[in-house]
Amino acid sequence: MDQIQHKYVEVNGLKLHVAETGTGPAAVMFLHGFPEIWYSWRHQMIAVANAGYRAIAPDYRGYGLSDPPPEPENASLLDSVHDMVALLDALDIPKVFLVGKDFGSPIAYLIALLYPKRISGVVTLGVPFMPPCPPTHHKGLPEGFYISRWKEPGRAEADFGRFDAKTVVRNIYILFSKSEIPIAGENKEIMDMVEPSTPLPPWFTDEDMATYGALYEKSGFQTALQVPYRSMHKHLDIPDPNVEVPSMLIMGEEDYVFKFPGIEDYIRSGEVKTYVPNLETIYVPEGTHFVQEQFPDQVNQLLLTFLSNCN
Repeated sequence: MDQIQHKYVEVNGLKLHVAETGTGPAAVMFLHGFPEIWYSWRHQMIAVANAGYRAIAPDYRGYGLSDPPPEPENASLLDSVHDMVALLDALDIPKVFLVGKDFGSPIAYLIALLYPKRISGVVTLGVPFMPPCPPTHHKGLPEGFYISRWKEPGRAEADFGRFDAKTVVRNIYILFSKSEIPIAGENKEIMDMVEPSTPLPPWFTDEDMATYGALYEKSGFQTALQVPYRSMHKHLDIPDPNVEVPSMLIMGEEDYVFKFPGIEDYIRSGEVKTYVPNLETIYVPEGTHFVQEQFPDQVNQLLLTFLSNCN
């Protein structure tokens, strides 16, 4: 990790924390999901830097070491989209490859839709391109579905508030590492789904856990609950949502997102390619929602091959 440097860059009135390594002429921006921060890209950053690329991984506003938004309850996905483009400007990066995981995927694709000339290619992990409108794949899931619970004002705050930040992140990592959608029972909260004795995934160390815990201890979960969960209903008016740049989706076949109603068919049938015609989809047989941390060497190789083919 010593080769990764850290700095703060002021964009849109906020100081964003940015991790960076490598000095190549082509840049790769890594966009994290939840409950992650820049650190979830540690393996990929070093791999692309060693291959001659400049790797940057910011913490979004309200995440990790970045400043919180002035009104967290009004934050939106578009705020992060505009922050990332402003960050590219501040770092003097005219064009970039985007790599997004989880809700970093819609951020990456929104940047590609709104600023197509700035993007060389897009890679997403765990979440495919979805048309920029309120999601429908949640319909029909039980009341205890974790997103439904976290969208409810105050409920997650009360649930998370019983534990320290490290325990909250630990529990979510364990839940999200499984192949089943996290759905709590009627009289249970999401945190109650994980027994204290449940071990972390074998690829996730105590040192990793300490790093995540310390960063969420600083930021808290207020912005994380708003973006993405409480702002995903907002409609974005983009008349022709087609992404023409080279794209790749890396999907772990044990990723619980595959179980969302209609998602697996949307990906495997090729329907997603009606929006992203130059998309290659790679399936990782044992891969979970955290495939880039679980199988870093495999994901690194896929990423480097994609970058090389785009040159």
